[in-house]
Amino acid sequence: MKVGRVIGNVVSTIKHDFFEGERLLMVQLVDNGEDYDGYLICTDVVGAGSDETVLILDEGSSARTIYGIESAPIRSVIVGIIDDIHELDT
Repeated sequence: MKVGRVIGNVVSTIKHDFFEGERLLMVQLVDNGEDYDGYLICTDVVGAGSDETVLILDEGSSARTIYGIESAPIRSVIVGIIDDIHELDT
């Protein structure tokens, strides 16, 4: 699992049939509350919006399980919207 922040939509006129009707979002990866070099293009199953902090499932086989399609060409799926992150004192 990874944490990211939605920074935009991805629009494609030519795409694999699997992505028909799917929302594609560009997500900036976040570590300890700070953006870092790297982003993912993710499908969205929770209705995330612009600038929201999200939880990303970034593993192909698990992502395909979300959709229940064994041969889907998918790797990254937004599976949650994060309200707040608290660091535990150790």
